[in-house]
Amino acid sequence: MTTKTSSTTALVPLPLQAARALAVTGGAASIVSAFLAWTWTAAFPGDLTVYGYPGGLQWMTVVAGALTTLYALAAYEIRGLRWLNPGRGDAPLTLAALGVLGVTWFTLIAITVDLGGLANLEPGAYVAAVASALPLIGALGLPRPTETGPDGGTSLGLTLRGLIRKPDRVPAPAPLAPWLQRTLISVITLIGLITFIYGIETPSEEGETFIGYLIVVVLGIWSMSTAGLLDRLSRLAAENRSYTLAMGFTAAIVFPFTQTNDHYTNLGVNILIFGTVALGLNIVVGLAGLLDLGYVAFLGVGAYTAALVSGSEFSRFSGVQFPFWAAALSGAAASLIFGVLIGAPTLRLRGDYLAIVTLGFGEIFRIAVNNLDGDSGPDITNGPNGIAGIPDLELFGFDFGETHDIAGITLGRFANYYLLMVLVMAIVILVYNRASDSRIGRAWVAIREDETAATAMGINGFRVKLIAFALGAALAGLAGTVSAHVTYNVVPNPYQFAGSTPPNSAFLLAAVVLGGMGTVSGPLLGAALLYLLPEKLVFLKEHSLLAFGVALVLLMRFRPEGIIANRRQQLEFHETGQLDVPDERLDPDPPLTTKKTGA
Repeated sequence: MTTKTSSTTALVPLPLQAARALAVTGGAASIVSAFLAWTWTAAFPGDLTVYGYPGGLQWMTVVAGALTTLYALAAYEIRGLRWLNPGRGDAPLTLAALGVLGVTWFTLIAITVDLGGLANLEPGAYVAAVASALPLIGALGLPRPTETGPDGGTSLGLTLRGLIRKPDRVPAPAPLAPWLQRTLISVITLIGLITFIYGIETPSEEGETFIGYLIVVVLGIWSMSTAGLLDRLSRLAAENRSYTLAMGFTAAIVFPFTQTNDHYTNLGVNILIFGTVALGLNIVVGLAGLLDLGYVAFLGVGAYTAALVSGSEFSRFSGVQFPFWAAALSGAAASLIFGVLIGAPTLRLRGDYLAIVTLGFGEIFRIAVNNLDGDSGPDITNGPNGIAGIPDLELFGFDFGETHDIAGITLGRFANYYLLMVLVMAIVILVYNRASDSRIGRAWVAIREDETAATAMGINGFRVKLIAFALGAALAGLAGTVSAHVTYNVVPNPYQFAGSTPPNSAFLLAAVVLGGMGTVSGPLLGAALLYLLPEKLVFLKEHSLLAFGVALVLLMRFRPEGIIANRRQQLEFHETGQLDVPDERLDPDPPLTTKKTGA
C-alpha cells in the first residue's frame, strides 16, 4: 500500500506558540515536581519522602523532564541547542514527553499498588502527575504532516506513525575540529558509562526502579534516533573509529574501579563472557548467514577443556595443570576441532535443515557430558556432578582469587576476572574486525546474501562456511576457558538450547538479533540487556520469558535490523531494498523531485 503526505494536523487543537510554551513549562514543572515528596513512607524503593532532594525514580523524572525541556527549547532555534534536533521535527519532543509521562505515572501507580491505595500519595505526587502530562499535551498540539492511504483516508496506525516519524531529511552537520570531535566522543562515552552503572547497580529487589530506568532509556534513545542525532553520532564514531574503540575500552576498564559491591562486578564479568560468545556467534549468523541453534555447546567444550587441565582434584586428569595461556589455547583449539567435525558433514545443508542439525548437536553435547561419568560411559566429565574445585588463575604471579589495591582502590576477585575478560574481549573484537574486513569476510557476506550467486562467482561456499563455523566456535571456546575459572565448576545444565537464564543457545541468538547482526557493538549490547533483564526483573518469575518474548516481537516489528543497525540491513528493511539508492535522510541537498514511497 502506497502512502502519501497530506496537510499538517494536530491531535490537540492548540495555537502553535501555546503548544510550544506548554511543552517547555511542563518539562520544567516535571523537574521541579521531583523535588517534592511523592509518598509518606520509605517502604517504597528509593525513599520518595524527602522535600528538596529527588530519590529513586524521581531522578528518572528529572532526566526525562530535562530532555523534554531541551527538545522544547530547541524548537525556538536557541543558539547552542539546535544541534540536539538536526532533523527539526517534533517526533523527538513527543517521545521525550512520553518518557516523562511514562516514568512518572508508572511510579505513582506502583506506589498505589505496592503500598495499598491512593492514600499513600502525598500532594507532591498529584503535582507530578499533572506536570508530567503537560509536555505531552503540548507535543500533541504541534502541527505535523499526516500520512494518508491511497484512498485518502487515515488510520490510527498512520496517525501514530506520523507522531514519531523520522524526518525525511537530516542536514549534513557543520565540520568540527578534530579535538572537538574527540571531546564529544569522550563526553558520550562518559554518559554511557554512567547510564550503565546506574542500571547495573539497581538492586534486584527494586524491580520498579529498573523498569522506570528502562522507560527513560528506551524512549530517550528513540527520541534521539528520530531527531537524527544518532545518525550523526554514528558518522562521528566511524570517522574516529580508533579513538572510539579506545574510549570504549577505557570505559570498560574504569567500570570495576567504580564498584564497591563485588556482586555488580560479577554481573559485569558474566556480561562480557556472554557478549564474547555472542560476538563469535555473530560471525556465523550475522556475517555468514548460518542459523546455528546449538552454539552454546562450543562454550561448553572450552569450559570443560579448561576444567580438565586446571589441576582440579575432581578432574579426570587431576595431576595436569596448564598455565592459563595454554589452557586458553587448548579450549579454543578443542572448540575449533569440534566446529570442524560438526560443520564438515552438515554445512552442505541450508536454512532450516542446518538449524535442525545444529540444534541436535547442542543436545548431543549436553547428553554426552551427562553420561561420561564412568557408569553410562567413560569417566571423563564426572557426569551430572560436573567438575568442581577449579582453582583460581595465576598469571605472571598475579593471583586472580586475591584482592589487590590499585591507586587506593580495592579490586576483588570478580574485578580481576573482569579485567581479564576485557583483554579477551579486545582480542575477540580484533579477530572479528580483521576477519570481517578481509577477503574471507566479504565472501561470508556474499554467501549470506545469495549463496547461489556467490558460488557462480567462484566462491567456494562450503570452505567459506566451514571457516566461519570453526572461527566462531574457537572464540566461544576461548570465553569458556575463563568462564570455568570464574564459576569454580562446570556442569552440563547451562549448555542447553533454551532456559530461563543465559547463557543458552536461544539467548545467544536473541542477543545477536536484538543487538544488530553484522555489527561489533550490537551483540555486546544485546548480551548486556538479556543478562541484566532476568537479573533485575526477578519479580516477574515464571513470566520473565513471556515478557522477553513480547519485547522481542515488538522490536522485530518496529526495528527488525536490531538496536544497532548494520547499514546494509537497515537499507534493506526500511528503504527501497536496493543498496545503490542513496539514503534521503543523510543527503544534505536532495533533488526537489524526490518522492518517498513505500509498500
